[in-house]
Amino acid sequence: MRAILVVNPQATSTTAGGRDVLAHALASQVKLEVVETDYRGHALAVARDATRDGVDLVVAHGGDGTVNEVVNGLLADGPGAPVPALGVVPGGSANVFARALGVSRDPVEATHQLLSAIESGRSRRVGLGLADGRWFTFNAGLGWDADVVATVADRRGKQTNALLYMRAAVTCYFRPRSPRLPLTVHVPGEEPAEVRMAFVSNTDPWSYLGERPVHLNTGSSFERGLGLFALRKLSLPLVFRHVRQALRAEAEHRGKALVKYDDLAKLSVTAEEPVNFQVDGDLIGRRTHVDFTSVPDVLTVLA
Repeated sequence: MRAILVVNPQATSTTAGGRDVLAHALASQVKLEVVETDYRGHALAVARDATRDGVDLVVAHGGDGTVNEVVNGLLADGPGAPVPALGVVPGGSANVFARALGVSRDPVEATHQLLSAIESGRSRRVGLGLADGRWFTFNAGLGWDADVVATVADRRGKQTNALLYMRAAVTCYFRPRSPRLPLTVHVPGEEPAEVRMAFVSNTDPWSYLGERPVHLNTGSSFERGLGLFALRKLSLPLVFRHVRQALRAEAEHRGKALVKYDDLAKLSVTAEEPVNFQVDGDLIGRRTHVDFTSVPDVLTVLA
């Protein structure tokens, strides 16, 4: 089996020692090449070339941004082409995709899980989301959450952690980076709904706050369609209520201001002026229109 290990040395939890242990362990079972990324988009390019070169497995060692780049590289030629399997060894601060798959946050334990999957041939097929031509593994959104991502991105050099994201969320709520523009959600067969934020999920949980999962669309999974969680207004009592519900083990979001759907094949979100747009916690840019599509059973993951 030919494999490529893609390592992001700048990720929160990756170390040279950990990389070497992982590489040595993988090399005992596969013909391995190791690539360290050194610029934005490097992991995507490596995974794209690996796909075209007929590599069997690409392992992403880094955070959710690294995983997202690798996935977009694997599927750069479309879902119909032969695609290598994906392995993930977490190295970031949140590692949402890996944790949703049941992969340990401990890189050593995650390596053992991956080696076991390789040895036994254990794998699973997962569905992904596609938004404005960009694949996402666990969530995407426009407005407030993307503003938070943009704020955190402006603070590169600081250790990324749950506290930093919490502070950014509070800052963006009370002191928005720009006027909070209304969004319009379009769900096939339903009347358009004007909202103030729109989160799209490909699985549950939507994200993690440290050790605690954040649940928005509990009906979402890698085997179902997309989930939509949107609020018509962002009053402080309303936001606080839904945050409190999201941190419960059995989240039950209700209310007249809530626009919520599970298992959607497609939807779109529009704005009169460009707003920030993020996928898998990575700021993509500003958009006035984004189409979201669920693509089932599109990727093989060793987990």
